Amino acid sequence: MKAVIDTNVLLVANGQHDEVSEDCVAECVKQLQAVQQKGIVVIDDGFRILGEYQHKTRLNPPKGVGDVFLKWLLRHAGSAQVEQITLNETAENCFAEFPDPALEPLFDAADRKFAAVAHAHPDKPVIWQAADCKWLDWWLALRAKGVEVDFLCPNDACAFYGKKFPEKPAPQLPA
Repeated sequence: MKAVIDTNVLLVANGQHDEVSEDCVAECVKQLQAVQQKGIVVIDDGFRILGEYQHKTRLNPPKGVGDVFLKWLLRHAGSAQVEQITLNETAENCFAEFPDPALEPLFDAADRKFAAVAHAHPDKPVIWQAADCKWLDWWLALRAKGVEVDFLCPNDACAFYGKKFPEKPAPQLPA
C-alpha cells in the first residue's frame, strides 16, 4: 500500500471533524494505523504536506491518531516507509507536476500539492480522501491522467456534497 494522504484524513482520525460519522472516523484511524505498519506514505520534499499536517494537528502532546501518525511520519521521514517527491512550483500553489493544467485552477489551492505529488511519483500512488466533498468533482479528471482518489468515507463525502452543492446532482463515486 502506497498513498498520498490528504490532511483531512488526519483531522478526521483526530476527531477534529464534528460532522463525520463514527464509521468515517474508524476508517481513517484504521487506514492510518495500517500504513504505519505495512505501507509507504508519499510526501513532497519541500515540506508543503508536512507543514500543513503540523499546522492543523498537535504534536506536543499528541491527542489523536492523526497526531500520532504525524509523529510517526516525522520519525520515519528518512526511511523506506516515506518517499519524497520534488515539486516544481510555477506560481504560488501551482505545480509543473499537476496532472491536468485545465483542472488546476478549479482545484482548491491547498489541495493541489496532493495531486501533484501523486502524479509526479512513478507509481502514481492513490490519494486518500476522507470527507472533503470537492474531490468528488475532481476524481474523474484525475483518473484520466492516471491518478486515483480513494474516498475512505464515501457516504460522508456524498452527504457533505449534497449539503454544500444542493443544486448539483448526486456525485459519481469511483468504482
